[in-house]
Amino acid sequence: MKLQPLADRVVVKALAHEEKTKSGIVLPETAKEKPQEGEVLAIGSGKLGDDGKRIAMEVTVGDRVVYSKYGGTEIKIDGIEYLILKESDILAIVNK
Repeated sequence: MKLQPLADRVVVKALAHEEKTKSGIVLPETAKEKPQEGEVLAIGSGKLGDDGKRIAMEVTVGDRVVYSKYGGTEIKIDGIEYLILKESDILAIVNK
């Protein structure tokens, strides 16, 4: 991974969603919803607390997560799109 997030930031790669409806209709690009689920690729070292100690991250690399629809910053490196989020923008970890 070429990105190393800082503090309580997390690098996520969005998971692709279906491009067809259940009835088989292909959705155009403009009708698709922004993905809200992805895989954690890298995590920061954690946020500093008021006492100066690091607060451990709740997510780990490899976790599948659900995040805020409009949270984070989208970036593109080597043709691959990533999302950098604060840990607080992650709503849930998807258990397998």
